Amino acid sequence: MSPAPVLQQVYREHRARMLAALIRVLGDFELAEDALQDACALALRNWTGRVPDDPVAWLLTAARNSAIDRLRRNRLGQEKLAQLGGQPEAVTTMTDIGEDSLLGMGDERLSLIFTCCHPALAEDARVALTLQAVAGLTAGQIARMFLVSEPTLAQRLVRAKRKIRDAGITLEVPADRLLPERLSGVLAVLYLIFTQGYTAAHDQPEHRTLRREAIRLAKLVATLMPDEPEAFGLVALLLLHDSRSAARYDASGDVVLLDHQDRSRWDHAEIAEAVGLLDRALRLGRPGPYQLQAGIAALHAQAASVHDTDWPSIAALYAQLLEVAPSPVVALNHAVAVAEATTPDDGLALIDRITGLDRYHLLHAARADLLRRLGRVGEAATAYRRAHELATNPADRRFLAGRLHDLDVQESR
Repeated sequence: MSPAPVLQQVYREHRARMLAALIRVLGDFELAEDALQDACALALRNWTGRVPDDPVAWLLTAARNSAIDRLRRNRLGQEKLAQLGGQPEAVTTMTDIGEDSLLGMGDERLSLIFTCCHPALAEDARVALTLQAVAGLTAGQIARMFLVSEPTLAQRLVRAKRKIRDAGITLEVPADRLLPERLSGVLAVLYLIFTQGYTAAHDQPEHRTLRREAIRLAKLVATLMPDEPEAFGLVALLLLHDSRSAARYDASGDVVLLDHQDRSRWDHAEIAEAVGLLDRALRLGRPGPYQLQAGIAALHAQAASVHDTDWPSIAALYAQLLEVAPSPVVALNHAVAVAEATTPDDGLALIDRITGLDRYHLLHAARADLLRRLGRVGEAATAYRRAHELATNPADRRFLAGRLHDLDVQESR
């Protein structure tokens, strides 16, 4: 029997665990990756007769031996080689972790996530490194997702890995006193990964991959940190957004607004899962930004129609979110909710007080919509034109052009 299928399965299921174990011992991201690749190549040659009883242990041992050989060939690695010589069992002890020990195995993955999301790294490097090291995506896949060339993305990854090595960043979960600050950075990276897949112009397979990986990693963080309500809040938020994915664009790839979406196409299993996770988070009694956003999304998801939406509660949650995480974008969302809960005039007054979003197309689009509803057609057209100028997503641009056309027709009557 060919060893390739078995090796592929072991690599797919345990790659992050093995990589984390090697990085912890070697202190070098690139060396750990190269050594693991060497071990896989050796397995293809050696597993032809019989697959080892514990293939993960075999690969870790082979990778460690490969790393030692590489260091031995490199005079600059002599100091590291001496360090490794004093801890021969450091890697292989990782294989004592059983499949049922989520904490033991999961801690390694969690450590890898925290390392990839270290605050010393630039934000774009954190996202790319997390996708490659933890999610197992290739540089080419990540480059296509972020619309950059593969060499550019590869250099970004190399710089991040070398910074981890040169700065002596250790593979570990931060101390309790540092956890809230570091956890927020990890959750922010996972949210960025999801958003990259969610806001794409079309729902292509690579965008679904981004969303799935973000949800999977967020669930891992939440499972391993059960006392952190914001981790569960983020999972709930991602699931609620993802539940609407199938209804967000029509067959032509054009945007379908929330109030026009076919709610029967929403994933109600995801919605139910998200609501359960949100309830669990809220019971911990420390509501934060992700929980509040998930609460807002849950109210939308649980409404039978747009007319049944509890806009007063949504406006109240946005007001609370403004207190704990103030930003111009939150202020805009609050204004839109107020317009729905009360009158378009009230919402427009709030929008006109917002500063710092002049180049944000959604501000002008929201303002245009309220002006249109108030019958101020000329002002609405001006705002739609500004939104169209600033929009970069082709689907958004088509939607805004359609709204402008409708206004032109309205004025000509």
